Amino acid sequence: MEGRSDLAQRFHQSFAEIAAIGRAAAGGYKRWAWTPEDRAARAWFEHRAAAAGLDVEVDRNGNQWAWWGAPGTGAVATGSHLDTVASGGAFDGALGIVSSLVAVEELRLRGLELKRPVAVVNFWEEEGARFGIPTAGSGLMTGHVDPVTARGRRAHDGAALGDELEAFGIDPSGLGADPERTSGISCYVELHVEQGRNLVHEQAALGVGTGVWGHGRWRLDLHGEANHAGTTRMGDRRDPMAVLAAAIVAARREAIAAGAVATIGRVEVEPNVANAIPDLVTVWLDARAEEDARVDDVVERWWTAVQSEAAANGVEAKLSEQSRSAPVAFDAGLRTTIQGVLEARGGRAVPLPSPAGHDAAEMSAVCPAAMLFVRNPTGVSHNPAEHAETQDCVTGVEALAAVLEELACR
Repeated sequence: MEGRSDLAQRFHQSFAEIAAIGRAAAGGYKRWAWTPEDRAARAWFEHRAAAAGLDVEVDRNGNQWAWWGAPGTGAVATGSHLDTVASGGAFDGALGIVSSLVAVEELRLRGLELKRPVAVVNFWEEEGARFGIPTAGSGLMTGHVDPVTARGRRAHDGAALGDELEAFGIDPSGLGADPERTSGISCYVELHVEQGRNLVHEQAALGVGTGVWGHGRWRLDLHGEANHAGTTRMGDRRDPMAVLAAAIVAARREAIAAGAVATIGRVEVEPNVANAIPDLVTVWLDARAEEDARVDDVVERWWTAVQSEAAANGVEAKLSEQSRSAPVAFDAGLRTTIQGVLEARGGRAVPLPSPAGHDAAEMSAVCPAAMLFVRNPTGVSHNPAEHAETQDCVTGVEALAAVLEELACR
């Protein structure tokens, strides 16, 4: 119990440190890529990794790597991300980074002998909150994200990604697939807070990911005509907000019909004043399903409904795909290994599919990948109410340490 107490203390201290970065006065977190908050989080990662005896480097795509042992063939990688959505929770991403660092530190403190090097990686912009590129750091490294497209992206405030990278000392011309690095990784295991309540219902602290649903984001531009809210007759209006209303209803309707999920969570309105009909409404649709065909079906039917409503209101509608990720099934052999490790320790291995995207899905393109999930009693994520009990978190760290020991030391 003394060892567990010490591990729990190290976890609590590390999590408290990162939880102090990017916290908003009104609650929640905003650690967006290549911002002062991100700089502080990256500095914390470097400091915490060094304190654990790990050597830190930054790859050509801006991801941070903390190594136990010299980088080389057959490396076992673990980690997650430190960025958040706006007003996000404390656990999404950060729990995986803290758990990975503490787990590797635990193995080092036990004096275990490495047979394969171990790396903890902090991928940037997993959420896609600032530049609209989900899993940007891992996707660039694995070749899924086009570097030309990435360099041209701009943030909400107009900042160009290339300029922001340069401010952090990263050459934007170096973005792109990194086969030299990925070929040296034998497997990747990511620990993450559950973003639902399946483990609560299963009365289990931990779950093993089976895969990730297909996911896409689309931008819809609705061009109408700005005009006076009081003097313009209803029949004379070219109001993009009327089309927006129909688009929101259609997204819900088509997702339910297809057994999928669809969300319009971001809207920008110009000129965005109370006494004027808008000229332009920009909308982002997020659609996800277990199979790609369902995602395609939702978007196709939704787009048809939007075009019909736009035509009826004299509004021009333009749709563009912003990102797309295919469904991923995690490696069966690695899942079996993790399940065996958990069961050998007397734990349960509850299988969980994930409708949420993760860096592990990107990594599955270049090596066997798998995930561990820690119970979230609220079932809430991307929200300050996101939570995991310390006891469950410590159980997750212990499980991850056992998995890494099996993969890297045996």
